Amino acid sequence: MTSRERILAAIEHREPDRVPIDLGATPSSGISAIAYGRLNRHLGYGQSQTQVYDVVQQLAQPEDAILERFHIDAVDLGRTFNRRPEDWQTVTLFDGSTAHYPQWFRPEPLAGGGYRALAADGSELAVQLKDMNFFDQTCFPWLDEYPADFSGLTAAMGKVHWAALAHSPWDHASEAGFWQQLRANALALRDQSNRAIMVVVGCNLFEWGTFLRRMDNFLMDLIAEPESVERLLEALMDIHLATLEKVCTAVGDVADICRFGDDLGTDTGPFMAPATYRRFFKAQHTRLCDFVHRHSKMKTFLHSCGSIHALLPDLIEAGFEVVNPVQTACRDMDPARLKNEFGRDIAFWGGGADTRATLNHGSVVEVRRDVLERLKVFSPGGGFIFNTIHNILPDVPPENIVAMFDAIEEYNSAGA
Repeated sequence: MTSRERILAAIEHREPDRVPIDLGATPSSGISAIAYGRLNRHLGYGQSQTQVYDVVQQLAQPEDAILERFHIDAVDLGRTFNRRPEDWQTVTLFDGSTAHYPQWFRPEPLAGGGYRALAADGSELAVQLKDMNFFDQTCFPWLDEYPADFSGLTAAMGKVHWAALAHSPWDHASEAGFWQQLRANALALRDQSNRAIMVVVGCNLFEWGTFLRRMDNFLMDLIAEPESVERLLEALMDIHLATLEKVCTAVGDVADICRFGDDLGTDTGPFMAPATYRRFFKAQHTRLCDFVHRHSKMKTFLHSCGSIHALLPDLIEAGFEVVNPVQTACRDMDPARLKNEFGRDIAFWGGGADTRATLNHGSVVEVRRDVLERLKVFSPGGGFIFNTIHNILPDVPPENIVAMFDAIEEYNSAGA
């Protein structure tokens, strides 16, 4: 099978010729710039050209040599932007290593160390305190109350760091000819590579409420201000469906997977009761999935952290075909239970290595054992794309990353 065929077979619950693998096809399945630089040096690639394409999470764009070395089967369409040397500037990360930021990202140094990211009007959007590995949101545009009308929603969204500091390709979305360029890039990428192509669209709903109102307020809004929540969701859907129409027109016949995002879970269960999810969000998620399925050939992929076992039946009914990152350390997220209950109805993109304890703190022997055990549970019958549980963070030793990929190769070779 080609990489694209392998990914699509797994999503369609057909067992592929080997377990498909992802590293970096989404901003929730990637690797931090610091861990990436250390991995490159460990492999003898030197400093490489570490490009921090997602500045909020400080994630690196994996280079072709890494994709080839670890047999990666999927890529982010955003990697086709910012390809010129002049698109990047050299920076020093907090571990002293060299990397590159997009030219447009120039955070302001803080007196005690770290940085703050500013909007065009000089207001603060986010901060990265000394030794932090990410930029933390500090601007919540509707913190105090909902506006009388939502005519200013787009402007408010633009003050949230996830939008203001968007990763590629969306850092080019305001440019003339962007949608034509997106299509041209997608066609070129498909011609040059047989890897599955991911287009990351976001279209978050619950999360946008938390971005605008702050988490505590929005959770209370679900009970205390349901009418305001419903008005917000309808306004968001107008924006999201307009974006999806452009995405589907531009690349719906070229890209393979459309990645949505909405973190619905905590360590111990969903943020809300399933009945609350059904009241506010299920119909809207269904509309998003239906639109993609009607207007493109793309598969629908949802990133949702945490314990979402209680919501999976509804997410499946809403039309999501893939779920990520499969956070198995959370309550009710045991791999065998997930595979047994939902493995025929939704594909698991993640859950392949424990990033909370084993990958970062375990030995290479423990990493190998953890990965092989998970592969034996998730892989049979298809429905599984290997990825770590969310991004590989800076504290992960490069030896453990190599041990993880070696274990996948061992499993695939044994099944050949």
